[in-house]
Amino acid sequence: MKTNLITLLFVFAVINTFGQTPAVSKTTNTNNKTLPPSEQVTNKAVSGLKKVPLDEASILIYDYDGALFSYDLESEQIGWTVKATSPFTEMCANKVTISNGVVYIPFINGEIVAVDNQSGDVFWKSRLGNITDQIVLKDQVPVVNNGKLYITAQNQNGSSNIYALDTKDGSLAWTYKLDTPTNDIPVLFFNNKVFVPSASNLYVFDANTGKVLAQKSFDQSMHSKPVTDGENVFIANEKDVLFALTPDKLDILWQFKLPEDQYNIKERIFTKDKKLYFAAQGTTVSSVYAVDSKTGTQIWKRDFQNDNVEYITEDSDNIWGYTKKGRLFQLDINNGEIAFELKLTTQPISNIEFPIDDTIFYYCDAGLIKFDLSTKDEDLYYMRTSIKDDVYTAFLKIIR
Repeated sequence: MKTNLITLLFVFAVINTFGQTPAVSKTTNTNNKTLPPSEQVTNKAVSGLKKVPLDEASILIYDYDGALFSYDLESEQIGWTVKATSPFTEMCANKVTISNGVVYIPFINGEIVAVDNQSGDVFWKSRLGNITDQIVLKDQVPVVNNGKLYITAQNQNGSSNIYALDTKDGSLAWTYKLDTPTNDIPVLFFNNKVFVPSASNLYVFDANTGKVLAQKSFDQSMHSKPVTDGENVFIANEKDVLFALTPDKLDILWQFKLPEDQYNIKERIFTKDKKLYFAAQGTTVSSVYAVDSKTGTQIWKRDFQNDNVEYITEDSDNIWGYTKKGRLFQLDINNGEIAFELKLTTQPISNIEFPIDDTIFYYCDAGLIKFDLSTKDEDLYYMRTSIKDDVYTAFLKIIR
């Protein structure tokens, strides 16, 4: 009996050891040559990357036809323009990042170009895959940190990849194949980790090596931009739940459930001073929320009846945004009270930029609008030569 008992205990020990979920330790494929052509990175270094002084008199305009140009706000002239080599269609659909005076521009065809913010001279060009008949990069923001650029791309073979490129020349540092072919959410860099939502999963990668440090599965697709308050990470699913997670193991700290008939936070989310601010769309009511980032307790809520909040941002302790019906609004960040609201005659399709007091910039189908908050004038500061139908998005970035 003693022998049988020892054997039985050993069997249980083996089951207990090997029946547990193994620690996540998958590594990525950093050998570019072993990737299929649709996922390989080709890069061309034109000149040595260097730090560049900022042209603070200019604004970058990523026009909705897919061309990016620098516009001098004093002379009201275009300084330089960069376009994709052979875009699948005329479309912006992405945002740019400036780091050390270098502008990193992702194009929908999978090209990424690093240029001098003053001259538009190219430092390097990269191409993610060889796909020519579909959109490869969409709704992406190049995340630049510690000598690498992080971005997700959609592949032709029913999948998507997270890529880390070397900012010196655009070459591949590491890549990882994700779960969904339509990964259109920007990644988060925090504490030398990269947080990447993909289908119903959230991944945590070592930013340097691409090693998978953690992975968590959810019941719904995770379809919001991940953000952090400097301690934890926050992300919402495609429906009605916002999660607070620990950054190391992705343990759930709290959940915030939206009211019935509200959903789709997506990129309408940011943090400030240990508070989380986000906007949810709805069938009859769209709302902007303020929530305590430590507890998930609602601080205030501002409703917009029979309209949908399309965009929010923060400036000088105020929340600015606009709705689908062209209502521009300003909320007091402390209590959600409406400080300013106006029905615009032009419909914004971009982010809002704040050049000086009492002035904001946004882009519409006709061009760049300079809005005077004191006079309420919508000045068409830069006019396009033509107006397209079915505009997706545009993007602005004041160089500073």
